[in-house]
Amino acid sequence: MGEREADLVLVERVQSGDQEAFGLLVSKYQRKLLRLVMRFVRDSAEAEDVTQEAFIKAYRALPGFRGESAFYTWLYRIGVNTAKNWLVARSRRMPTVSEIATDDTTDIGDGGLLRDDTTPEQILMSKQIGETVNAAMDALPEDLRTAIALREIEGLSYEEIAQVMDCPIGTVRSRIFRAREAIATKLRPLLDTESDQRW
Repeated sequence: MGEREADLVLVERVQSGDQEAFGLLVSKYQRKLLRLVMRFVRDSAEAEDVTQEAFIKAYRALPGFRGESAFYTWLYRIGVNTAKNWLVARSRRMPTVSEIATDDTTDIGDGGLLRDDTTPEQILMSKQIGETVNAAMDALPEDLRTAIALREIEGLSYEEIAQVMDCPIGTVRSRIFRAREAIATKLRPLLDTESDQRW
């Protein structure tokens, strides 16, 4: 039984009144959802509250869940929307990626280059690359930043991102392409690469 099917069994148990099954779903996805929410909500205590609110919303909406998408994709969408609502209510901007642990950003670009820090020069280069990527992501519009974070950091597929962001898959592809290009433009001078080189 795959993960999606296992989640669906738990969802069906919750829909039949088994609250313990929802606890299993919370345990399974709590850290992932909190990590996603932390990309929007800067304060860790607030992020925990927003994550809890997202789970409450998911629990209340679960009777209407029909399994047309994977449970975690559906849950991520609720999490993203809850975090955006929190931002609107607080009139705060999204956090910069620099507020996310550096280890989370090593998946962007050439991960091997970021992890190879055996000499002082390589340590400095890794730090500069990390800061450049963080600054480039911070400068992205919210829709591009969300799409690239869901793809490169959370590892969601294009289809899953389209469901989370409630937009066509072509829009997701465009947003990710534009985000990667913006980041690459900032990295090229640092890495001394040609403008047509792809990573």
